[in-house]
Order: sequence, then C-alpha cells, then structure tokens
Amino acid sequence: MITLSNINKVYTTDTLETQALENVSLNIAKGEFVSIMGPSGCGKSTLLNIMGLLDRPTSGTVEIDGHAVESLKDKELARLRNATLGFVFQSFHLINTLNVLDNVTLPLIYRPGFKGDSTALAKEALERVGLAHRMGHRPAQLSGGQMQRVAIARAIVGNPSVILADEPCGNLDSKMSVEIMDILHRLNKEDGRTIVMVTHNEAQARDTDRTIHFFDGHIVY
Repeated sequence: MITLSNINKVYTTDTLETQALENVSLNIAKGEFVSIMGPSGCGKSTLLNIMGLLDRPTSGTVEIDGHAVESLKDKELARLRNATLGFVFQSFHLINTLNVLDNVTLPLIYRPGFKGDSTALAKEALERVGLAHRMGHRPAQLSGGQMQRVAIARAIVGNPSVILADEPCGNLDSKMSVEIMDILHRLNKEDGRTIVMVTHNEAQARDTDRTIHFFDGHIVY
C-alpha cells in the first residue's frame, strides 16, 4: 500500500542544512495499522507528510497504492491525495465559520469530477463517528473529542484507502483518547483501511499491528 525507498529529506536555508530524514525505507501493507514513535524533532511528522504527498523527498522513491509519485505534477498529486488519503491532525484543523456538516463535505467539494451526493456521504460519515446529531453545530460548540470525531469523519468521507493520523489524541484527555482510538480501530478492522499513526503514547502504539521507532531521521527498530 505504501512503499518508501531510500528517502532523504534535507531542509536548506542560506546558512543551515538540516537532514530531517536519511535513507529511510519502509513498507506498509494494505490493511495494516502502524504506529510511528520517537522523540520530538526526530522526523516523524516529516515522514508522515511525505507519505501524505504534502511534501516531496529530496531523494528516494514513494509509491502509494501502486502509484509511483516522483514524476507526478502538483495537480496530479492533489488528485491522488484526495482520492486515496485521509488526514487526521492533532489540532483538528476544522473551519470555525462552517458547521460540522459543511466541514465534512469539504474533501468532496475539492474532488475533481465528483458528482455524488456530498451531503448524504457526509451524514453517513458523521453517523460512523456518532455525531450525526451535531451536524448543524459549529466547531466552537463542540468538545475536543467531538471535534476530533468530525475530523475523522472528514478524513473518511471520500472513502480513502489510507488514513494518516498525526498525534490524533495529543490534545485529548484519557477518556476521549480511548473513544478516538476505538473509532480508528473500527475503521481498520471493519473497513480494512490502512492506518499510519504518529504517537507518543506507548499504550496506544502497543494496540496497533506494528510500531516503527524513529530517532534523528532514522528507523532504529
């Protein structure tokens, strides 16, 4: 499902060169739930951004769901990202001026050529995360756990094969974290979605199929 081969990522300024990733190779199989762990600044989020086609590696090759992406132009990358990948972020990234339903429909609005019923699909996604009764509310009227449920609904509304989650429970208390992890596990087990999750929580990582440990831009074990 996801194959990274000899990935390097270097950030360069006028006075400084920083190697964020160095010769990273990784295979994630279809239907796997994989955790990525490591200290802050070790390259976890950079790796996730490259998997999510939000950033390009300095060198190396990336393959997503059978698509080699090196030669794709920005618009082609955007189409592949919209169709194949769903994103869940620590800070939710909801639009405060839109209600819950409109936030969830956004990926479909930006999908080229989409002709389905975006409202019906958004309602279905909200039902999956237990928030159909809050679809008319604004994000500011929701708890942190509810906002993350909305973010998950937005991630799955386009039926992506892969969900990339960057510290999805990082802003939540323990009770809400359990609820969010339960939803992610259901999406993995019931729908067969591939999930890659960056986390600092060892207990959450132990409940996934595999944990990849990162340090200073390298996979260490």
